[in-house]
Amino acid sequence: MHVVFVCTGNTCRSAMAEAIARRAITERGLADVTVSSAGTSAWDGAPASDGALLVGLERKLDLAAHRAHALGPEIVERATLLLAMGPHHLERIAALGGTAKAQLLTDFAEASSAGRAISDPFGGGLDVYRATADELDRLIGLALDRLATPPASA
Repeated sequence: MHVVFVCTGNTCRSAMAEAIARRAITERGLADVTVSSAGTSAWDGAPASDGALLVGLERKLDLAAHRAHALGPEIVERATLLLAMGPHHLERIAALGGTAKAQLLTDFAEASSAGRAISDPFGGGLDVYRATADELDRLIGLALDRLATPPASA
């Protein structure tokens, strides 16, 4: 299974989500789950934002090698599951033909349909990035729990 985290610029939320998920996947020994990230308005090759880099360092997550990827049809096609940070990201995924395999990260993780977006920390202070990283850490843990649990038989 290949999961793609999607935000706007692929320098903050989805970049942190990818790094958090990579570590959690390794810690849980989930050999059949891989992750990547992309942005609906990303500049290919842009590095992670300073805030994401610093909060990553605090949490022993290395985002130094991260480079942004623009969400395109090939990324959507390759993905098994696309987890978006906000409803407008779902709209772009839908335009690329990925509706059937896309959900908001919050909805997927919490098995809900509340449609709650994850706030964009871009331009905020480190406290804002820390809060976003805390939320992502919690939600990714729940999402991985859901992916690791086989569906109940009918």
